[in-house]
Amino acid sequence: MDELIRNIAVYALPVLFAITLHEAAHAYVAKYFGDATAFVAGRMSLNPLKHVDPFGTIVIPIALYLSTGFVFGYAKPVPIDIGQLRNPKRDMAWVALAGPGANFVMALLWLVFSLLLGAAGVHEAFPHKVAQAGLITNLLLFAFNLVPIPPLDGGRVLTSMLPNRLAYQFARIEPYGFFIVLALIFLKVLNFWVVPLMIAGNYALSVLTSPLKFLLN
Repeated sequence: MDELIRNIAVYALPVLFAITLHEAAHAYVAKYFGDATAFVAGRMSLNPLKHVDPFGTIVIPIALYLSTGFVFGYAKPVPIDIGQLRNPKRDMAWVALAGPGANFVMALLWLVFSLLLGAAGVHEAFPHKVAQAGLITNLLLFAFNLVPIPPLDGGRVLTSMLPNRLAYQFARIEPYGFFIVLALIFLKVLNFWVVPLMIAGNYALSVLTSPLKFLLN
């Protein structure tokens, strides 16, 4: 129980930021391309309470952590009316990519924060652990949400890229997508997608922050 409390203290802020900006990014890009549904619903917001699903964001992750040591959860999906987008098929891909894109940017900011902590000579462990948690959480959400299975963002991107007939057939698996993803998680199949993408993302972040590292050293 002590370990659970410590992990909650370290991960609470990074997870809330990651979920909030991920969902708000979807809403913002949807509005940019003509669909104000999420904006009208109050989801283009930096208030975490607008995006947290009590069951999917709190109950399921804690229950899974206590029972299996694995954490999986979800936020309230942002309402999108694809018919309101100016170019529905193309624009839906950008709306979907906005969430993982926001997580990649946040991972970059957490890494910069970690580098600045080191440069400032901060030796307390807690802020360093929070920064590391922010980096890992956002890289994980970046990679996981790009899994090409609807309703995940990667599935929506793939649907947008496929020819109309194939896109229609592929989109029909969306009602079962959540269960497919859960099965792939427990079978550890998703590791073959998520882990390499996290490594690639981490390498890209290292390249992007190399000028800052040079300046601080």
